[in-house]
Amino acid sequence: MAHAAAIHTEDVMLPPPAREAGAGVYTEKLGMWIFLGSEVMFFTALIGTYVILRFAHPSSWKNPGEVLNIPVTAVNTFLLICSSVTMVKAFAAVQDGLLRQLRLWLVATCIIGASFVGVQVYEYTHLIEKGFVPSEGLYGSTFYTMTGFHGFHVTMGVICMIYVTLKAFRGKYTQADHRGVEVIGLYWHFVDLVWIILFTIVYLI
Repeated sequence: MAHAAAIHTEDVMLPPPAREAGAGVYTEKLGMWIFLGSEVMFFTALIGTYVILRFAHPSSWKNPGEVLNIPVTAVNTFLLICSSVTMVKAFAAVQDGLLRQLRLWLVATCIIGASFVGVQVYEYTHLIEKGFVPSEGLYGSTFYTMTGFHGFHVTMGVICMIYVTLKAFRGKYTQADHRGVEVIGLYWHFVDLVWIILFTIVYLI
């Protein structure tokens, strides 16, 4: 009787598992959603400021096609969208227990994400060579601020993706426990969505 009571007391005193945090959402995922909520407010402020300044000072803006290389950026946008597809494939693979495919899709996502950053550096280099610098009035300052902050987020995402990929190669993820893959996937889809909005507002309108 005493032994049974001790076991019962121990069960009662055990803390709930990590997956029970946040109304059934595990702690890492809940933390990522909170972080992304703050990022939504951050990028909303940037985009809102850009729109207000552009309509308030139309003479400070040029036609995007006169300054920016829209075809190159369109291809770069397509690359980032493809990286979202490979991330979805990676998550689906680990859910099905296909760990080899998980590793392949994660590697593909890393490569495509790094390629996006590389193309953005190429774009910046050529824009600066043509004299379009951050000090080039409101247009230049807002352009480099928004695209630069987004590029920073993608770069951090690639670094985290590489870390997740290395863990995948070490067999740290299984069909039963693949929280790291899901959490980085949430972040990656977010930066992809933000870029589609930025591309539309900055390069097409």
